[in-house]
Amino acid sequence: QVQLVESGGGLVQPGGSLRLSCAASGNILSINTMGWYRQAPGKERELVARMTSGGTTNYPDSVKGRFTISRGNAKNTVYLQMNSLKPEDTAVYYCNLVVIDTGGILRSKWGQGTQVTVSS
Repeated sequence: QVQLVESGGGLVQPGGSLRLSCAASGNILSINTMGWYRQAPGKERELVARMTSGGTTNYPDSVKGRFTISRGNAKNTVYLQMNSLKPEDTAVYYCNLVVIDTGGILRSKWGQGTQVTVSS
């Protein structure tokens, strides 16, 4: 099985920064894409950052220039650095990895979610 564990959420003032972490474990052969999504109350889940296995990244305009996705030195770890946070960034953040497991199966796995609250 493949499992993801997130950490790093919390309460931060507008203009502040947070870094989210997502560590994957289990029967992973390779990672196709890494991504971070968020879901605010009453809204649909939306993409905030994605990185392909080749290192190509993409961000929606709402976070471009403020959020950065990166892969850790521990190869199955992904980070989301969030700077210049705004109250509208408040949401539950989820990491998502599309992996090929050791059985050759393509799987999309989600973390448990971590709350980010931006408020003064």
